[in-house]
Amino acid sequence: MKIGLRILLGYFLIVGLAAWFLMNVFVEQVKPGVRSTLENTLNDTANLLAVMVSEDVKQGAGNSALLKRMQAYAQRGINARIHDVTKTTLDYRVYMTDARGIVIFDSQGEAVGKDYSRWNDVYLTLRGRYGARSTRSNPDDEMSTVMHVAAPIKDGDRIIGVLTVAKPNATVQPFIERSQRQIRNYGWILLGLSLLIGIVFTLWLVMSLRKLARYAADVEAGKKVALPKLGNNEIGRLGRALDAMRHKLEGKEYVEELMHTLAHELKSPIAAIQASAELLDEDMPAQERHRFLANIREQNMRQRQLIDRLLALVRVEKQQRLAVTERIEVRTLLGRVLEDARPRLDAGGVKVDVEIEDFQVEGDPLMLRQALDNLLDNAIDFSPAGSSVQVAARIYGAGGLIEIADRGPGIPEYAGSRIFERFYSLPRANGVKSTGLGLPFVREVCTLHGGSVEVSNAPGVGARSTVILPRA
Repeated sequence: MKIGLRILLGYFLIVGLAAWFLMNVFVEQVKPGVRSTLENTLNDTANLLAVMVSEDVKQGAGNSALLKRMQAYAQRGINARIHDVTKTTLDYRVYMTDARGIVIFDSQGEAVGKDYSRWNDVYLTLRGRYGARSTRSNPDDEMSTVMHVAAPIKDGDRIIGVLTVAKPNATVQPFIERSQRQIRNYGWILLGLSLLIGIVFTLWLVMSLRKLARYAADVEAGKKVALPKLGNNEIGRLGRALDAMRHKLEGKEYVEELMHTLAHELKSPIAAIQASAELLDEDMPAQERHRFLANIREQNMRQRQLIDRLLALVRVEKQQRLAVTERIEVRTLLGRVLEDARPRLDAGGVKVDVEIEDFQVEGDPLMLRQALDNLLDNAIDFSPAGSSVQVAARIYGAGGLIEIADRGPGIPEYAGSRIFERFYSLPRANGVKSTGLGLPFVREVCTLHGGSVEVSNAPGVGARSTVILPRA
């Protein structure tokens, strides 16, 4: 299972369980909460009415004006809309008992004369305690319970009767169900939002990890790639630590390889210079002395050229991205490249055929100019006197294509896979040995610009270098 899915499932499991637990607690607490509020209201009402009827009860007036108004209350019709619940009846039932628990008044006229002394509301209140009960009107129906709350009717400190206010619990059930329904609805919305937040967080985390994994895979594959932006967090710090470690390891390996190859390549010119210098110590004709001095100068120039080219290659190989870029007109760029090569073209008797379309690329003009100089120098070196070099540039899909082709011997089959190796070179038509660093430099420059370079045999005769770059 992928790490992103694991994180999302773990997050949703925790949030889901917490939300389910809280939702159930809230839903279960609605009913007792509403019923406690109802009981508190009934208690206040019972005590208020008990104080109001105490004088009537003391005088033995079981049919006073106040009691008649209370009886008329039960017959009153209403039509009220309370929190989306329509109320059409008044639900209070009020009854009174004397000091023996015998009912002397009932707002519904049902229980007058009955003995209620054994009901908890009356029994406990007559003994100076808080009296309340919930009783089912239908023993088989849980929703038929009626809450009764009593208050003592007093004559001074003496209890002379009990007044009970009763209300069916079913009358508040719609409000309980409405509150429970709203809690569930908002709970599901909260759970959905939590899942959405979890998905967004997981996607952010997975995308950062994928960037880091892709970067590590590209580094492992030897690609030229810069550390992606990962933010200033733990993943970002991990990425920067890996990037620093990569640079240290690559730097050490690079220096070791570079010193080994450089020492190998410098052996030949150093040996030639040493041999010529030793021979110069002997007496020899002036013509021979001039020849050996020319050889020393040639080998010294070769060393200098080798080191300069190698330093240029090192700079682009260690560079992960272009520091500064600008829009470059390809026609202008190739014009400058041809201008640079004009002396060598004239000296070798080589002509140039040019075919250029107008388009622009984004990059470092100096670096691209140096890379194209190298390709054109190669074409001139391999071109026989009197032949021509073809230079073409045209739009190629979303990019631009630059081709430089010569009429030389082409690339031998054995050298096809090695021409981009450092210090590897083929014999030139003019007999001059190259440093073998030009094509590796061109490849690194093209990679930095998001492009590619390919060198292959042209149809018929000669070799062709093809550079593809993204268009601006």
